[in-house]
Amino acid sequence: MDKVNVSDKFKLFSAHWTPKILGEVNGSYVKIFKAKGEFVWHSHEHDDEFFLVIKGQLHIKLRDKEIILNEGEFFIVPKGVEHLPYANEEAHVLLFEPKEVINTGDAASEKTVANPEWI
Repeated sequence: MDKVNVSDKFKLFSAHWTPKILGEVNGSYVKIFKAKGEFVWHSHEHDDEFFLVIKGQLHIKLRDKEIILNEGEFFIVPKGVEHLPYANEEAHVLLFEPKEVINTGDAASEKTVANPEWI
């Protein structure tokens, strides 16, 4: 058991939209990713998705509105809700998700990361 410095972990990679696993809590992973540009429209049929912005600003488009998250703010996308994350400038984001969740949910694409790396 060691403490984790999230800021230091973000320094270990540069790719956008490639989630990395930092830890595991009660069957869920603690993940981080860097966002820049647009992701893909997708949903997670059985799982909520928790987004916490560590640095920068993350937008989450929903079909009926848009959520803008600044540093220190979080939003939970309810299961089954289509969403499209994007960031105009690089943002650093922390996620909590069940271990079996794939980042693109029901929308396989070139941004799908089926087996995220532990860092």
